Amino acid sequence: MFKNKFQQKSLVQRFLFVFGLCFFLLYLGLGCMFLFWDNMPIALEYTHRMLFGGLLIVYGVFRFIRLWNQE
Repeated sequence: MFKNKFQQKSLVQRFLFVFGLCFFLLYLGLGCMFLFWDNMPIALEYTHRMLFGGLLIVYGVFRFIRLWNQE
C-alpha cells in the first residue's frame, strides 16, 4: 500500500500535478483578491464579492484535496 504511494510518477503525472498546484494557487489568489481588494475594477456589491471570493477559496481547497488524494 505505501510502496505504491512513493513510487516515481511518470512525466505526464508530474506535469498534471504541477498544473493542478498552479490552478490551486490561482483560485486561492483570485479568492483573496475578491475578499481583500476594496477598489476592484469590477462593480460588485460587498456581499457578492465576499461570497464569490469565499467560493473560489473553497473550490481551490477542494481541488487541492482531490489532487493530493489522487493516486
